Amino acid sequence: MSHTLGIRQVQKQKTRQALLDAALGLLEEQSLSSLGLREVTRAVGVAPTAFYRHFRSTADLGVALVEEALGSLHPMIRQTVSPADSDQRIERAVQLIAHHVDAYPAHVRFLARERHGGVQPVREAIREQLARFAEEVKTELAKDPESRGWREDDLLMLAHLYVDQMLVTSSLFLEAQEAPAEERERVTQLATRQMRLISVGRRNWLG
Repeated sequence: MSHTLGIRQVQKQKTRQALLDAALGLLEEQSLSSLGLREVTRAVGVAPTAFYRHFRSTADLGVALVEEALGSLHPMIRQTVSPADSDQRIERAVQLIAHHVDAYPAHVRFLARERHGGVQPVREAIREQLARFAEEVKTELAKDPESRGWREDDLLMLAHLYVDQMLVTSSLFLEAQEAPAEERERVTQLATRQMRLISVGRRNWLG
């Protein structure tokens, strides 16, 4: 009996993932607010009623996509701001962001579109994840000797600046994904300079 339940659970998880993958593919060409569950189930080859065994609505599916797109990034975010020489930290951050965009362009495009899109639960899920990132970045920045004497709210403000800049950098690399190598290098240099500008401001911040 338990073996049969295990097989059913695996199949259920496969169907759920197939629905997420199909939705992500369809969202390459449209926003979540215009996506119909019948489109998604048709792409997977299951009945529309099967959708509700996994998600309450397309908004619920969108929140799951947010968790899939951002949930695994927490270790990377911490790595990009771990205490180190500032220039090394910036170069590592830009490189990691570029690699992530190359590996998961559909997720990055989905987040860029839906961050200010028309589906409120998805906007809120993205905002909550980004707030978590900012808290984690703040924790890492607090370990840096440069942060000695900083107020908690100023550290959090700085963390939000870094997180926002990571999103901007992701969008820049996404737009340049099919561009010639020279354009990608230009984006790399621009993103690096923008990060350095934040660092310069940090070193001269008087509170």
